[in-house]
Amino acid sequence: MDGRDWGTFLQPYEQAVEELKVKFKTMRSELKKREEYAPIEFVTGRIKKISSILEKAKRLQVPMDQLETGIEDIAGIRIMCQFVEDIRRVAVYIRARKDLKVLFEKDYITNYKESGYRSFHMIVEYPVQTALGQKNVLAEIQIRTLAMNFWATIEHSLSYKYRESLPEEIRLRLKKAAEAANTLDNEMSSIREEILEAQKQFEDNSNITSQLLKAIHQLYFYHLVNEAIEYQERFNEIWQNPDQDAEAIKELLGEVKALLSLAKRGVEEQDV
Repeated sequence: MDGRDWGTFLQPYEQAVEELKVKFKTMRSELKKREEYAPIEFVTGRIKKISSILEKAKRLQVPMDQLETGIEDIAGIRIMCQFVEDIRRVAVYIRARKDLKVLFEKDYITNYKESGYRSFHMIVEYPVQTALGQKNVLAEIQIRTLAMNFWATIEHSLSYKYRESLPEEIRLRLKKAAEAANTLDNEMSSIREEILEAQKQFEDNSNITSQLLKAIHQLYFYHLVNEAIEYQERFNEIWQNPDQDAEAIKELLGEVKALLSLAKRGVEEQDV
């Protein structure tokens, strides 16, 4: 065992994880604005624990002075998607990036492991700007569906408990669970368009509601207190209705916007 300062050793990896998380979350926001749908559901990241690094180095017979090149997943990013189809789409976006270099890929979706594990891995080289200059670190990006991630998280916990020597009964039950998760992913893919349409409708209605409430609040700035109270009461009636008529909210928003437009025009004419 060497006497390295693990805090100093891991610092570039911690920086890489934080930067990559921000970049992939930004990618999600940009795609959502451009296409109204982002294949990325959410992003997480972690640094491998020192004990796990040492155990993996021992298992793979990686010398301690070669950890930086021999252990590829000290920095780990996990990107979750709603649908299996989204995984390869995200991979395409990552390959096109200029701020990292994809070294190689592991497709455990087409060629899933005997245990049932499914995921798409990309090993990348990412440049970190440190106080002592640029340092290239390896990071593993795992892209998977929510169902794949749920199964993998449980499997990882059990493997840790049993030191990767799972009892045969648990191994078989996990394999069945992996098949069930795969069936779930396939079912979700088969109704993908209906799911996306429902999500878009929900988001559109939420945005309209937010716009309306903000517009009603703006009426107070133009001293239209009675009008603001009236519109708020009308909104409350619509909202409390079990059907929550989206068209009625849209019409109400149009009325409030028209009144705001008149109020703004009046203020502008007074200023002239």
